[in-house]
Amino acid sequence: QVQLVESGGGSVQAGGSLRLSCAVSGYPVISYCMAWFRQPPGNEREAVAAITDGGSKFYADAVKGRFTVSPDNARNTLYLEMTSLKPADTGIYFCTGRTNGGHWYAVTTWTDWGQGTQVTVSS
Repeated sequence: QVQLVESGGGSVQAGGSLRLSCAVSGYPVISYCMAWFRQPPGNEREAVAAITDGGSKFYADAVKGRFTVSPDNARNTLYLEMTSLKPADTGIYFCTGRTNGGHWYAVTTWTDWGQGTQVTVSS
């Protein structure tokens, strides 16, 4: 059974850091494309970062240089390391995996989704 479970969200002040985790069951995280999306309050879900099964990484312009996506093969977990957080980073963060061939930044590209974890950044 495929399951993605996010954790690590919380409330931090601007400039702070958080590390999100996505525990995956049902398939190896390093064998499929994986990604993080977020949904700011009152807005649509948007792409944050992705990593291919070959290890190539992609980031939204808004998070480049501040966020890092990485897989942990031993724990079968996907991480999102977030630094220099800004209030604009506030939202629900979702882990997703396995693509159907579309663009990495499109919600419809992805097959499996977690339930999300809340990140709140205060100024």
